[in-house]
Amino acid sequence: MRLLSKVVRDPAGRRHFWGWLNAVFNRVDYERIKTIGPDRAAAEWLLRCGAQVRFLGFERWHRDYNGLPTGPLGRHKIQGIDASESCIMSRGFDHLEGLQHLEEVKLTKCIYIEDTCLERMSSMENVQASLRSLEVASCGNVSDKGVIALHKLGNLQRLVLRDLPGVKDREKSLERLQTALPHLDITDDL
Repeated sequence: MRLLSKVVRDPAGRRHFWGWLNAVFNRVDYERIKTIGPDRAAAEWLLRCGAQVRFLGFERWHRDYNGLPTGPLGRHKIQGIDASESCIMSRGFDHLEGLQHLEEVKLTKCIYIEDTCLERMSSMENVQASLRSLEVASCGNVSDKGVIALHKLGNLQRLVLRDLPGVKDREKSLERLQTALPHLDITDDL
């Protein structure tokens, strides 16, 4: 006797599954943050989602979740984040709270990055105080609203904006940023 089964291939269904799984990866566990500290918890989140982190005092980027540096809790501080092609999304950005040494963030080809991510990151006092360099490129869900929200990053020295099709009024957005942050070096190819 032969069993026949029909396999239904639904690209939308698979995408829905991956979106759900990525949402799980981005879930914030506030108890874990209290237990292990914000830097370790953020590093775990970022690596789980396919990003890389660089710790203060280290030159190399960490990509392997199991290769995170060990030692006393709170010893290793995140200095850089390269979230290129990762699945980080708005719901995970609470992990950035408490990162006191974050100087560099790169968001390239991040399909879940949207205005709310940039607004949330820009509203965090710790990020406002420490972030010096930001790159946002090929993130199709970022619009003028998200770019303009970056004006709160008062210590930002370098901003790269590239391939953001959602930005419709380039001149107005860049003018608002430059007015708020006259010392900011902006490289754009919108």
